[in-house]
Amino acid sequence: MIRTFLRAVLKPFSFLPALLMISLIFSFSAQDGETSGELSYEVSELIVEAANEAFELHWTDSQIRYYTERIHHPVRKLAHMTEYFLLAVSVSFPLYVYGVRGLWLPLLAGGLCVGFAALDEYHQSFVAGRGPSSRDVLIDSVGVLAGVLVVQLICFLGRVTVLRPLGRRK
Repeated sequence: MIRTFLRAVLKPFSFLPALLMISLIFSFSAQDGETSGELSYEVSELIVEAANEAFELHWTDSQIRYYTERIHHPVRKLAHMTEYFLLAVSVSFPLYVYGVRGLWLPLLAGGLCVGFAALDEYHQSFVAGRGPSSRDVLIDSVGVLAGVLVVQLICFLGRVTVLRPLGRRK
């Protein structure tokens, strides 16, 4: 009885990671173009400097700047995919907890996340130095697809291993 009560009380909290991801993505999108660009440039610079140190490349400052500029755009797009991968995972698991299974799980979770990506791009049209991009929605959708596929795989593996009914164990 207490387990049932705890499950009923805690179940709604399974959506908390999704709400946190939504607010994180929204806050990144609310940054003006210059702030957003500086943040991703700093991340790109950290990556290049880490590679320089890890592989003992002994690059000059101008080489570090050159490679930072070369990877800056891919790092920005990878950040988009990663954000939406995490959003898809954080939306899919609570839907699974509430009983959404099979083809409906990726359709519902994917639809919600891609819909949010489109709304988020629309939101950027009101932010200084930013604008909507259908290409970004496509990139976000790749992250969403990867996220829902990973959740589907984890849920499937859980059902055929850990959570399979006791009667079927051999």
